[in-house]
Amino acid sequence: MLDAHRLRVFRSVVASGSVAAAADNLGYTPSAVSQHVTALARETGLTLFERSGRGLRPTAAGFVLAEQADAVLARLGEAEAVVADLRAGRTGAMSLAYFPSVGAAWLPHVVRRLTGEFPGVRLDLALREFLPDDPAQRVDVQVAVERPGFDPGSGFAAHHLLDDPYVAVLQDDHPLAVRDEVELAELAGERWVDNDAYDGWCRRNLIEACSAAGFSPPFHVEAHDYPTALSFVAAGIGLTVLPELGAIQLPAGLRAVPIVRPTPVRTILAVVRDAVAVSPPVLAALDALRAVARPVVSAAPG
Repeated sequence: MLDAHRLRVFRSVVASGSVAAAADNLGYTPSAVSQHVTALARETGLTLFERSGRGLRPTAAGFVLAEQADAVLARLGEAEAVVADLRAGRTGAMSLAYFPSVGAAWLPHVVRRLTGEFPGVRLDLALREFLPDDPAQRVDVQVAVERPGFDPGSGFAAHHLLDDPYVAVLQDDHPLAVRDEVELAELAGERWVDNDAYDGWCRRNLIEACSAAGFSPPFHVEAHDYPTALSFVAAGIGLTVLPELGAIQLPAGLRAVPIVRPTPVRTILAVVRDAVAVSPPVLAALDALRAVARPVVSAAPG
């Protein structure tokens, strides 16, 4: 395989007409230039120059190679520009996965920043409830709910974003709606609307908290998402218990009341692939996620 650096030196000698002039243009010694040209001739098995007075003149083979070198070096320059753009985050792609309540509350702000700062980068967004066990199926950045102390495994790092406490969402005229907080056990006799279609950590976390309070959640209606469950509560069907992040935008007539003794809390993490961890778009995505999580933290009870 031809050495690109030797081709550059050779092309400079062709353009300059002498080793000394090429050395001056390149900032090399004449000896170094001669060594590169000799090595290229040996590498190709061609006679590339012949003497012409005090200078050098390319042979017929040298002229052909110089023409080809122009094309090769131009393409190499284009490739180097692409590499520079990729390194600076001016082009390329980044994949990001999220779960529904984060998608509604956080992703518009995150995507607006990324598309503003990196207009040439394609964002591949995916809605995922769980972090895949197979590393090959994971994206560059995934916002996920996991247990505290979660280990993402080799090749990935977990960045804490938010500890999200659960709240009870009630109609405004419910007797408990005027309270600043409500003990979880006080909800045991209420009609509950479920809001999770998956047997994931969010639901298991709630069931464990209820068990610690001495009862099992009395689900009377099962809904598959937060908006549907909230609509059922607004219709007077019952109450629902969900993370505070899912209760940021409530329908009219509803109120979210913090739950205590115990307070179920889910941990939200950003799981980042090590291979892209220092790329500008990923660093900006992490910074944007931390920024949108911060107001919720400051508004959290206690």
